Amino acid sequence: MHNFYSDTQTQPTRAMRETVLTAKVGDEQGALDPTTIALEQRVAALLGKEAAVFLPSGTMCNEIAIKVHCAPGDEVICARNSHIVNFEGGAPGMLSGVMIHPLDAERDLYTPEQVRGAIRFASRYDPPSRLLCAEQTANLGGGAVWPVAQLAAVTAVAREAGLATHLDGARLMNAVVASGVPAAEMAAGFDSVWIDFSKGLGAPVGAVLAGSHAFIDAAWRIKQAIGGAMRQSGVLAAMCLHALDHHVERLAEDHALAATIGAGLAQMPGVTGVLPVETNIVIFDMAEDRPDAASLAAALLTRGFRVSPFGPRRVRIVTHLDVDAAAGDALLAAVGELLG
Repeated sequence: MHNFYSDTQTQPTRAMRETVLTAKVGDEQGALDPTTIALEQRVAALLGKEAAVFLPSGTMCNEIAIKVHCAPGDEVICARNSHIVNFEGGAPGMLSGVMIHPLDAERDLYTPEQVRGAIRFASRYDPPSRLLCAEQTANLGGGAVWPVAQLAAVTAVAREAGLATHLDGARLMNAVVASGVPAAEMAAGFDSVWIDFSKGLGAPVGAVLAGSHAFIDAAWRIKQAIGGAMRQSGVLAAMCLHALDHHVERLAEDHALAATIGAGLAQMPGVTGVLPVETNIVIFDMAEDRPDAASLAAALLTRGFRVSPFGPRRVRIVTHLDVDAAAGDALLAAVGELLG
C-alpha cells in the first residue's frame, strides 16, 4: 500500500523509535520530565517565543489558544477553509463559546483589507472581534505558503485593532523549508503559534504550542482541565526531538515529489486543474465525464494507493517520508489509467 492520504500516515522510523529506549523521563505535570522540557525549550527558541507546552495534538493547540485568547461570545476571524472551521468538530463553539467570522480568499491567503473589513465596530449588538487566526501552510489552499510580508501585514491590522493573533503551524516547517524564511520570522507577528510533529516530521504523536510566559501558564491550566496533561511524556518528546534533528531538511524531498506528481496530473486528460504545488500537498479537479472523487479513490485503493477525496470532483494527494519517487510514478500511472 502506497499511502498518499495524508502526511499524518507516516510511521516512526526505527531510529526514531530507538530514542525512546534512552530517553530520560519524569512526571510532566510536576515539570520533572527533562526530555519534554528540552523539547519545549527548543521549540520556543525555534519560534522566537518565551515558552512552550507539549500537547497531544494540533487540534488541542488551536482550541487551547482560542480559549486563552477569547471569552464566550467573542468572534474569531479565520479563513473559511481553515482547519479550525472544518476539522475540529465545532470545538470553538463547544469549548469556548465563540463565533467564527470566515474569510473567503484565494488559496486561503486573505489580505489586510479583508481583515480590516471583518473587524467589527464596538457595539453591544455585535460580538467583539477578538482573535485573528492564520494557517501555515494553508491545507485546503493546496499547501500554499503565506509570504512573510503578507503575514506581517494581516497581523499588523489585527494588532492595531487590539486583536490577539494565532498561527496554526501544522505544516510550518514545510513553509520554512520551501521559502527559506526562518520559523521565528514567520511567527513574529503572532501571540501564539505551534508546530506539529505527527505530519511531515514523522513522529507518531505530539505538537508544541508556544507564546509568552503568561500565555503558556494559561494554556497549561486548560491543558490540565481538559485532560491533556500527561506523566512520562518524554517517551513521546524524544521522538519529536529526533524529528527536529533528522526530518526537517528532508521535507524538500516531499516537496519535489509533490511537484512531480502535480506536473504529471496537469498533463492528463480529464484533469481540469491542479492547484499550484508549493509544498507537499497536491489538489486536483476532474471533469464531469470522468469518475467522481470518491470513485477514483476507491478504484485507486484496489490498486494499492490511498488518496483523499476532498469534494465531489476534487482529490488531495500528500507526500511524506513513507512514499518515494517510485511510488509517485506508480500513482501517476494508475490515475492515468483510470482517467483514460
